This record gives sequence, structure tokens and C-alpha cells, in this order.
Amino acid sequence: MIRTDDKNAIIRMFHVHKRYGAKQAIADISLEILKNEFVFISGPSGAGKTTLLKLLYLGQTATEGQILIDGMNLSRISKKRIPLLRRKFGIIFQDYKLIPSKTVFENVSLVLEAAGKKERWIRKKVFHVLRSVGIEDRHKAFPTSLSGGEQQRVAVARAIVGDPMIILADEPTGSLDAESAGMIFDLIKRFHTRGGTVILATHDRELMKKTKGRLIHLDRGHLTQPPPL
Repeated sequence: MIRTDDKNAIIRMFHVHKRYGAKQAIADISLEILKNEFVFISGPSGAGKTTLLKLLYLGQTATEGQILIDGMNLSRISKKRIPLLRRKFGIIFQDYKLIPSKTVFENVSLVLEAAGKKERWIRKKVFHVLRSVGIEDRHKAFPTSLSGGEQQRVAVARAIVGDPMIILADEPTGSLDAESAGMIFDLIKRFHTRGGTVILATHDRELMKKTKGRLIHLDRGHLTQPPPL
């Protein structure tokens, strides 16, 4: 349900559909997410969780309906303004999506280079963020030499280095051991504590149980009543 009178909403979705040919991936979703909210998106594989996240940053475009991100209507946005939209997001993927030919430092600094920041400022900011996620000492390493937990910490650093308003995390702990998963989740919670909005797609019921957050459940593209935790 949308509360259209709430000025604290950072994301609004109005009757959004996404179809791939005859397949309905997202079906008539109306949804509102507030600033500094922590939202879990749950549901079985193929429920539409990843598609929903992609629609928010225009990784995919909606077939029908409207999406507003911090007042920007994605159905009317010009190509020139898409980079501005995407700077509002930090994105964390389950499979990291680091560039193997670039070092840890270079993977993280790309975000700031794309935003046109000055080299001296970039260096200072990247080292600060790497220090905050506990991986500053590996700044010259390449992704293939890192453990899964270390790679995901780099991915978190890349997601937060541009000071985004919103973190989108797609199964960020799904391929990690329990200790690494706990560390990554703590980093995401730290971002939320500092005022950011978090939307996290996960199957992990234990994460949902131990964190105060709103639970959104998808089933075959539809919003449905979440099962009890």
C-alpha cells in the first residue's frame, strides 16, 4: 500500500509490472519505502526479487507502471540523467562483480572516477572506506587472491564509497560462511545506522529474525503476506 502523503518516502512504485515475453516477473506492485528504512525482500527463487531491485536503478525498465526515486520519475528520465540516478544507489551483488584485472583500490575508486572526482580526493576517500570495512591492507591485491568474505567487503566498500542514499543488496551473504556473512551484514547495518536506506533481498530467515526491519514477500512476482519468522 502506498502512503502518498508521506514526504519521507524515497521510493514509490505505482502498479509496476515487468514482463519478459509471456513471463510475468513483477505483477502490479505498488510500494513505498521511506528514508532510513531497512527493508527485507524475501521469497522463493524466481519470485522476482532481483528483478525488483534492477527496476529501481534502471538495470531493467518496467513494462507498465511508474517508479519514483527521490522524486525522479524513471519513466520520464532522460539518458543524460541516468548516471545521476545511479549515484543515489550503492549495489552489492552475491557474486561480487569485481573487475579481476583491477586491484582492490582500483575497483573501489572507479565509482568516484566516474563521478568526476579529483585524484587526490579519491585516494583519501578510498583508503578511508577500505579502512572502515577492514581491508585497507589488501588495497594492492587482485580479486582472485581474496577470499569470498574479503571480496564481498570490497564490494561493500565500492557500494558505499560514493555516499549513496540507498543500498541495494541482492543475497549479499548467500555464498559466504557464517562468520563472513555476519561481518558483511554488520557493515550494511552500520550504513543504515548512519542514515542510509537499505533494501536487502535474502533467503536467510535468521538475518530477518535478528534485525528490525520491514519484510516484503514476493511470490511469482506478486506482493504476498510474509510467512511468520
